[in-house]
Amino acid sequence: MPRPHLGDAREFRKGFDHVRKRDPRLAAVLERQGLIKFVPQGEMFEALVESILSQQLAGAAAESIIRKVRSLYPDGRLEATLVAETPSRKLRSAGVSPQKLSYLKDLSKKVNEGKVDLEALKTMEDEEIVSILDEVKGVGPWTVQMLLIFTLGRTDVLPVDDLGVKKAVQRVYSLAEMPKRAEIEKIGEIWRPYRSVASLYLWRHKDSG
Repeated sequence: MPRPHLGDAREFRKGFDHVRKRDPRLAAVLERQGLIKFVPQGEMFEALVESILSQQLAGAAAESIIRKVRSLYPDGRLEATLVAETPSRKLRSAGVSPQKLSYLKDLSKKVNEGKVDLEALKTMEDEEIVSILDEVKGVGPWTVQMLLIFTLGRTDVLPVDDLGVKKAVQRVYSLAEMPKRAEIEKIGEIWRPYRSVASLYLWRHKDSG
């Protein structure tokens, strides 16, 4: 049986209807934003590189560094072999911090050596993917969650440590303080098995002002 995929418009609609029926507070956000067209995209390695480069940076700053790093390669393609062979000074000149440079080199090495088989990950369960990629320096749960949602189109991912999700949950549920992980997990139980859909709308709500 094929795995549910957020890129399937019918599956996304099922998630939209499910969250709207189960959560009256978030339903108001969904109805205001309307049904969005979500298209997961990108190659696995490229998505991981972009997530690493984006860590702890505002959107514009992250996009600037990603653009500069891509400009180092033919057609802007990020490939493990090329990144592994790139002199550190060139990546540093593109704005990559020493710490993130070590992360990129570790990821590239593990992919090149076959210690991380990105193609095989596509058929694995979410928890297995998190466990395997956790062995790569700098690739924590948040980075893998971004990959699961935006590249693999997994339907039931809730990035409880994401600042945007935290801010949106605080706003939607009129909380006095920024919610902690356990509180978001508890709220999110009613969204299963479509927590990714809820997360996407929380991000849009946070950005809507």
